[in-house]
Amino acid sequence: MIHQDTIVALATPSGAGAIALIRISGSDAITIASTVFKSISGKDITRQKSHTLHLGTIEDEGRVYDQVLLSIFKGTNSYTGENTVEISCHGSVFIQQQIIQLLLRKGCRMANAGEFTLRAFLNGKLDLSQAEAVADLIASDNEASHQIAMQQMRGGFSSEIAKLREELLNFASLIELELDFAEEDVEFADRTQFYDLLNRIEFVLKRLIDSFAVGNVIKNGIPVAIVGEPNVGKSTLLNALLNEERAIVSDIAGTTRDTIEDEIVIDGIGFRFIDTAGIRDTQDVVESIGIKKTFEKMEQAQVVIYLISSEQFAVANSLDNLKLEIEKIKNQYPQKALVVIGNKKDLYTDEQIEGIKSEIPETLLISAKNKEGIEELKAKLLSFVNTGALRNNETIVTNARHYDSLIKALEEIQKVQDGMQTGLSADLVAIDIRQALYYFGEITGQVTNDELLGNIFANFCIGK
Repeated sequence: MIHQDTIVALATPSGAGAIALIRISGSDAITIASTVFKSISGKDITRQKSHTLHLGTIEDEGRVYDQVLLSIFKGTNSYTGENTVEISCHGSVFIQQQIIQLLLRKGCRMANAGEFTLRAFLNGKLDLSQAEAVADLIASDNEASHQIAMQQMRGGFSSEIAKLREELLNFASLIELELDFAEEDVEFADRTQFYDLLNRIEFVLKRLIDSFAVGNVIKNGIPVAIVGEPNVGKSTLLNALLNEERAIVSDIAGTTRDTIEDEIVIDGIGFRFIDTAGIRDTQDVVESIGIKKTFEKMEQAQVVIYLISSEQFAVANSLDNLKLEIEKIKNQYPQKALVVIGNKKDLYTDEQIEGIKSEIPETLLISAKNKEGIEELKAKLLSFVNTGALRNNETIVTNARHYDSLIKALEEIQKVQDGMQTGLSADLVAIDIRQALYYFGEITGQVTNDELLGNIFANFCIGK
């Protein structure tokens, strides 16, 4: 990317709307804008102060394109850290395209994905983790993910990492200094304080690494597979959870041939429910493909809802068979949370209910058709998410790149601890410290390369 030229892009979603926002950034942004903007009060916008609004028209060679509101942000006082102009025009797609094409002819070029935020990073307005949080904030679709993205964009995560890095860097400098006086056998770094710092860094890193399990769930949602035999009410349960007729419901066994997915938010946490084909022996080729997909979705899910109904008790040894099926799922997927649900609760006999409570006590009895027990099911699902850190406003890691760097930093810190305990020479300890500092710097952007920045900002939307 060329970071000295002036870029332009549509900052609002593409398509027609009431208004659209066109953003220009670069050293010549105000000058270029002045060649096409005519203020209704006759002002020269190149002479106006930063953070001012101006009403006027976009014109060129006697042609008026639109009446607009133009905002000016100068130099370091802008989002990108360089001269920025934002043009609020009417939301016609034709008008948007005409104004952008005009600005391109006047000397701008189209911005690449995430280039405005990249310039903010390069100009010191944001560190790298804050810049990545901008993308997370745009993508947030529930309260929890929004809360975490806002915390990170304000620097909550990066400030914690930066503080640890600074303290480690101070000790690293003292140890490096000792190497210059190796023949005199002096110690500038207090070893007791250094041990305390290493232990504190290890504790913080482990806490941040552990938080990724929650952060990943909050950011991406929890996939929940609804499985069971045909006609136990899987599609009815999906419809009840979504509060809409999303899946076809029929008395005919095998109606669901493919998986149906949809997402809801429960107390700020996203859950992606997957209605699957009923598991049974069948000669139907299409249904067999659907059953195969059921097992694939069970592999991908974090939570499995195993649904049973009163009809299954019509066969001999039904309770023993159900217990056997539940044990098979637990053994096959030991890491997955399993919720056993007895659907159509109004059709169970007292004897069946007694048997279930005795033999499979964890079973939750509901009626998906009548929407009874749905709130209890939602509470059960929420119990699988540790939201304590979120409630306490603790730093939570949601970014896989940060997670990888934290793990590598922890490995280096533990190498330093081992080296100190075994009496490793200071020059070798210093190598491990420098490597830990490198991984800390990768998170905040103090250590970057073009490939890393390209990978990060390629996932941004154009205009941000």
